[in-house]
This record gives sequence, C-alpha cells and structure tokens, in this order.
Amino acid sequence: MRKYNVGIIGATGMVGQRFALLLENHPWFNVTVLAASPRSAGKKYDEVVSGRWLMTSPIPDKYKDMPILDASDITAIAEKVDFVFCAVDMKKEEISALEEAYAKAEIPVISNNSAHRNTSDVPMVIPEVNPEHAEIVEAQRKRLGTKRGFIAVKSNCSIQSYVPALHPLRKFGISEVIACTYQAISGAGKNFDSWPEMVDNIIPFIGGEEEKSEQEPLKIWGKIDNDKIVHAVSPVITTQCIRVPVSDGHMAAVFVKFENKPDKQEILDLWNNYGGIALPSAPEKFLTYFNEDNFPQSKLHRDLYNGMGVSIGRLREDSLYDYKFVCLSHNTLRGAAGGAVLVAEMFADKGYFD
Repeated sequence: MRKYNVGIIGATGMVGQRFALLLENHPWFNVTVLAASPRSAGKKYDEVVSGRWLMTSPIPDKYKDMPILDASDITAIAEKVDFVFCAVDMKKEEISALEEAYAKAEIPVISNNSAHRNTSDVPMVIPEVNPEHAEIVEAQRKRLGTKRGFIAVKSNCSIQSYVPALHPLRKFGISEVIACTYQAISGAGKNFDSWPEMVDNIIPFIGGEEEKSEQEPLKIWGKIDNDKIVHAVSPVITTQCIRVPVSDGHMAAVFVKFENKPDKQEILDLWNNYGGIALPSAPEKFLTYFNEDNFPQSKLHRDLYNGMGVSIGRLREDSLYDYKFVCLSHNTLRGAAGGAVLVAEMFADKGYFD
C-alpha cells in the first residue's frame, strides 16, 4: 500500500485532536496539512491547542511546529494532500458547502460531520457492516463532475454501539427496535474541566440525536438503486438519547422484536463468529459478548481493541419484546475519528484515492 498525504480540516477541535493522535504513526497515511478557522491560520499548532488540548496523551512533537492553514484555502491545501478528514465546527450548511468544494477540487473528503449524511449519493459506512455502499461514489462523482473527488461520511457516534450488534441478526427479520443511549460528555466535545455542570448530573436531551439515531441505521441498511441509496423500510426504530457523567463511551440498552424469533444461542453464535476485516485500524474482533451480568462497563471496556471493538452483554428474553441486551462503543474512537480513519482505510484499500 502506498503512503497517502492527508489533511485534517478542523484540526484544533476535540475530534481533530483525536485524528492527529491516531494518524501520528499510521502505516498508510501521512499528515501534511493541519487546517482550521481563519483566526488560527498562520499560527503553529502547539500555539493554538496547548491551552485547550483535550486528549490524555500529549501533543505529538511532529505537529507542534506545523503551521495551521485556513480551511477555506482549498487551492493551497490541494497541493499538499491526496485526501482530507473533515471535523469542523460550523453551521451545517457551511460544512456542506465546504466539503463539496473540496470534492469538486478533486480532493476526496472523509467526514466526521453530519452535513452530508442524508445526501442520497454520499456513502455512510461502517466498514464491517455496509462496505458495498462505497460503490455509490461513482454516481456521486457523476453528479459533481469529478474524477477523484467525492465525500464519504461516518455515521453518528451513538448508533455505532447498537447497529453492529443488530446487523448480524437481520436475517431473522428485525421488525421493531427500542434503543436508549447513555452518551459520554466527550460526544459534546467536552471534558469535566470544561463542563463541570455534568459532574453528578444527567441531562435527558441531546439536540438532534434521537432523529439521527432513528434514521441513520435505515440508510446503512439501505440498497443502492438508480444512483442513490434508498433507505431500508424496516425495522421501526425509536430512541432516547441521554447525556451521562462519563468521560468516554456510549452505552445503549436495546430491545428488539423479530419476525422469526431466534433462540438465544443462535444470537450468541452470530455475535461470537461475526467476521472482521483486514485493515490497519480494524479491531482483531469486531463484536465481543461478555457473560458477566455487570459487563460491559464504560470504564473497563470502551478501550477494547484500541477503542475500535464493540462490547455486548446481558442478552435475555423480554416480557414485551423478544430480547433485550446492552452494548458499548468508544464514541471518539470507533464512533468518531477512529471510525473515520477505518472508513478511509477501506476506500484506500479499494483504490478510491488513486
């Protein structure tokens, strides 16, 4: 695999910082551009982020003296990169326009943002679940008038805990799902120092999160038809999304009803034998089921397989639905920057950056 030069657009925020750490020694990707808003442009990375570095690991030396470029200076950035990761903090319509401008400048965009998740020819990929959606890129390029440029997105961080667990069970005809997610404060780009109101507190509302959590799985499970991804019509999904005083790790309590109810061992066998993928950031084991009654736990299991594994536990029959279980994923690794890096590895492996 050749080395690709990459840029991080939105490099100073929490997700951008996580991208910087994940890509520090990546075998395929070499960071050549750090970009952010005009107010940061021209300054050294260390100068901008040292007072608001939110990672537990220190700022990598290789980035400290790198000058930050203006994210809107696409011409200058295009000369230095093969593709970019995007994690900017802007209005949705501004993000949409910026990402499309990069794509039209023949720079592929792997986005952590939500602006294009509902665009019908933009693939929203969990590589272990729906890699075939990469094929929609050719239709998108046709629309944009590009040869290399395109946009691909990763899904909302909360659904990456329970969609992987539900996916292998779709063979039994999932008809209804209730998912209550208990989401870490890093999902809001905060830690306890910057958000002291979250200490000893729970907030039962995360703006826009429930709508995303109910609709995005249907796109992931959709099919490509006539140059667009058509959403699946089932299952019916309803969610509640709650912010809890946890630093990292989104947990979900899931209730599921089937058209053809499997027995418990069938479910466990599917989870335990679900195949992984051979990419640098992919976990050795995608789904891990724990038999202990009090597992998984955020503090103990969010870092499973470098934060890229999905943990499941407490599978049991339910009095109203067929089964219920809990699951957990690391929201800034599997759910954000790490998931986007894995998506980029998938596209690189398929030759879409060449």
